[in-house]
Amino acid sequence: MKWIRWFDELTIADVPQVGGKNASLGEMRRELTPKGIRIPNGFAVTAPAYRAFLHYNELEGQIAELLKGLNTHDVNDLLHRTEQIRSLILTGDIPTDMREEILTSYRKLSQEYGMSFADVAVRSSATAEDLPTASFAGQQESFLNVRGEAMLLESVKKCFASLFTPRATSYRVDMGFGHFDVALSVGIQKMVRSDLASSGVIFTLDTESGFRDVVFVTSVYGLGENIVQGRVVPDEFYVFKPTLKLGYRPLIGKRLGSKELRMVYDESGSKLVKNLVVPPDERTHFSVSDDDVLTLARWAMLIEDHYTAKRGADTPMDIEWAKDGRTGELFIVQARPETVHSQNKMTTIESYELLEQGKVLAEGLAVGDKIATGKVRVIPNVSHIRDFRPGEILVTDITDPDWEPIMKNAAAIITNRGGRTSHAAIVSRELGIPAIVGTGHITRVVKTGQTVTVSCCEGEAGRVYDGELKYRVDKMDVSAMARPRTKIMMNVGNPEMAFKQAAIPNDGVGL
Repeated sequence: MKWIRWFDELTIADVPQVGGKNASLGEMRRELTPKGIRIPNGFAVTAPAYRAFLHYNELEGQIAELLKGLNTHDVNDLLHRTEQIRSLILTGDIPTDMREEILTSYRKLSQEYGMSFADVAVRSSATAEDLPTASFAGQQESFLNVRGEAMLLESVKKCFASLFTPRATSYRVDMGFGHFDVALSVGIQKMVRSDLASSGVIFTLDTESGFRDVVFVTSVYGLGENIVQGRVVPDEFYVFKPTLKLGYRPLIGKRLGSKELRMVYDESGSKLVKNLVVPPDERTHFSVSDDDVLTLARWAMLIEDHYTAKRGADTPMDIEWAKDGRTGELFIVQARPETVHSQNKMTTIESYELLEQGKVLAEGLAVGDKIATGKVRVIPNVSHIRDFRPGEILVTDITDPDWEPIMKNAAAIITNRGGRTSHAAIVSRELGIPAIVGTGHITRVVKTGQTVTVSCCEGEAGRVYDGELKYRVDKMDVSAMARPRTKIMMNVGNPEMAFKQAAIPNDGVGL
């Protein structure tokens, strides 16, 4: 076929043809399925197909003209121009031969799973995405529970158009990529019925400190979009790698999340998926078993080891998983290199300390370990992002990639909802700014123009203080420190700080 590549044909070397997401799925299907890791089957509409679509509809010149003189820091200009480009793409026609290849492959996939019209996830996969040094993840659109040929073709076009969302366009500029240097492939993958069970995200390191000896697993009821979009606070689990490798069951930490919502198929309505409120008694239970967490941790280590060997360099991974409620089987549905702590060589330790106390306005999960002060800007929804001013503290319910044009100018971010693997948390880490997620009610507590202090240096709990509090920043270059002849042992009084303090040169824990 000219425009289609099945996952089983792909390896990680095929990023220019099918983008990072699809190349990674193919790599895992080929190399890790024999080791017991399950990855749903699917196929990719290639990046050359995207370019051929633009050429067939004579769009390259029109898009280039609309991008001339674009100032991504002018939110109104960015929104207006990108909307025009997406409209051009959505009104274009898919060439006949490309259309037939997509539909023939979809029929084959449906037949493989014994269905007339398989339920599939249709995901964008940019050719500059999921690189070890730049995370384009979440910049383009994904569509879940797509069924039928007409809906599939429309979803493919929506993915093509999403290369020119405001967030994706702005991010390319920030990362130094030309708008026509990046092309888009579309992944079409059989869905896992996690709407009937649970799903989540795995990092093969601690997301806050970068500590490498743990696997961090998060889980919610239903489809995993609620975690990524920060709509709920997920259950969290830590598994210790060294003793897991020895065959033990080292589940060293677990925290119950609130899991207020469950994303499911919209079987009777007009939407593809919908959110249901989780009954209060279900929220008091973990959404995944300890046995499943340990299995996922073992799989995550296999994936990390595979990509580390492939690259010849340590490669922590960011992985999405799903459990099928019908069969009880676990699946890996995405995997990409982690792009924040993997770039930090840990030669410098930076520590923040509050020098005074104040009135606590709200608490949530701390992201990072920094402190910021400034004036609040409460933004109720994405339609008001043009009101934001650089240097303000962004306060809102949740964020998604549409917010990124203003997030990069924020002193700090505070949200009502979300966990450590939510969009707000991931982006704030990448930007190196403090964030507090899952406060529950911050938008009702503070007002635009109010001065607050955002503190993420006090352990796992992040606190919002009223007013501008004094603080100190200390920097220490550990690479330049000579090792003393005396063994230096550490006293660890706060277990929550252990992962971060492990980066300080030491000879173990004395107390």
